[in-house]
Amino acid sequence: MELLHRSFFARDPVTCARELIGYELVWNQCAGIVVETEAYTATNDEACHTFFRRSAREFIAAHRAGDAYVYLNYGMYWLLNVLVKGGAEAGFVLLRALEPVRGIKLMKQRRAPQRAPDRLESLCSGPGKLTIALGIDGRDHGRDLCSGAHVGFRVSSAKVQVAAGPRIGITRAAELRWRFTKNGSAFVSGVRQPPQQTAYAQSR
Repeated sequence: MELLHRSFFARDPVTCARELIGYELVWNQCAGIVVETEAYTATNDEACHTFFRRSAREFIAAHRAGDAYVYLNYGMYWLLNVLVKGGAEAGFVLLRALEPVRGIKLMKQRRAPQRAPDRLESLCSGPGKLTIALGIDGRDHGRDLCSGAHVGFRVSSAKVQVAAGPRIGITRAAELRWRFTKNGSAFVSGVRQPPQQTAYAQSR
């Protein structure tokens, strides 16, 4: 299967965050289905890094859509975002959770120092857990996610139902319903979205 083309990320962050649900994130020997994302816009979004970090604004100006924006959260966990630009609004899509499908043994080994979970559902059920399991860190900041065969998103033709709800783990602009989850997934972080919040039944 081919990697997701850069043009996918040349749109607005909310659309990209929603439509990434159900695609497969490949990271060398490991892979997982994207089951949770959050959108952050470069303007008028107090929760986005561009609101208070000049370096984030410079990153958007200097990089292409589809490049990785990786940062250390509270000095503890690396978080993986994808740069979105070229559409109505620039910004980032935060990868919050995966359903592991390949390289699970290696993922568990990487999570072992933080007590690797017994349940597969908890292996990548959070943005920090996800990066530890995949071996992502600051060296991946700026990495091209749209070229090559070993790192990026695999195109999917599967039909998925997507639920939308408020972003979590933030205090600013938390009311915006820019958190997207695969409806009914047991692999998401935090609280699952109830079925009545299903926003889209999307097909590729």
